[in-house]
Amino acid sequence: MQNEPKQRAINNRTLTLSEAEQEAMQARLYQPIAPVELGDITNKTICEDVMKVLDVLPKAFADLIIIDPPYNLTKNFHGFTFTAGRQDDYLAYLRAWFPKVCELLKPNGSLYLCGDWKCTSALQQVMEENVTVLNRITWQREKGRGALQNWKNGMEDIWFGVKSAKEYYFNVEAVKIKRKVLAPYKENGKPKDWEQTEEGNFRLTYPSNFWDDITIPYWSMPENTDHPTQKPEKLIAKLILASCPENGFVFDPFLGSGTTSVVAKKLGRNYCGVEMNEEYACWTEKRLEMADTDKTIQGYTDGIFWERNSLQKSKKQP
Repeated sequence: MQNEPKQRAINNRTLTLSEAEQEAMQARLYQPIAPVELGDITNKTICEDVMKVLDVLPKAFADLIIIDPPYNLTKNFHGFTFTAGRQDDYLAYLRAWFPKVCELLKPNGSLYLCGDWKCTSALQQVMEENVTVLNRITWQREKGRGALQNWKNGMEDIWFGVKSAKEYYFNVEAVKIKRKVLAPYKENGKPKDWEQTEEGNFRLTYPSNFWDDITIPYWSMPENTDHPTQKPEKLIAKLILASCPENGFVFDPFLGSGTTSVVAKKLGRNYCGVEMNEEYACWTEKRLEMADTDKTIQGYTDGIFWERNSLQKSKKQP
């Protein structure tokens, strides 16, 4: 007996595919056959095990690589279960593929590696073995399960590294945050370093390595899917705008439901992602199709990143 479809609320905007859409999206997936040229994978979703793909991809093609691998947790990804192991085992897992991913990075390219507190020491180690580590971003997840005998885990890490510390792209102006000014200071009667608007007083501020303005995808957001560890589009948008030039190339070897490719497309970058789960890969293709007509990103409007819940109703906000 087939599983009954999920009963969803009327306002639930979680992505779903009909059988016809599923077949159409399957036809768009790319199956690599060596040798692979850059044009073969540009703006494509590769449906394959990443370990079978890395050796046939072109070397040094990506301006930016964003990696969100399975964390060292036991997690079911719609039929594929990643099982938590000892720290040494997880480090060996990372070393099995991470150096090959780094070979795909341009000499002036940047790389971001996602994880949580349990695996962050292993992430740092494998990063330092292959690239120059510049920073560790910690971002706040504003939802999650509580814990009766421990502190609730509300943070995740993103390690930032580059091939060359002397030459890499970083556009800080593209990722400044618009924050409310609660105690506005004036000089000669005029606002100092802030702007007075009908919606309130705001200041553009330089981003730090702690991000508390991210909203996790949930059922009423159009970017939401049933992927268990989906990253928010706003989070990925910050990484892309900061570390990939316009028309540059973004690569994601653990694509999941497609957020990296979708955001890259919305922001005018080329992209390629690898995802072995065909259902997830089809979700990616559907989201990419939707991005042809809808390029909005939650929390990013008119070229500005806003604090969480600070954008006024007069502004268009998905």
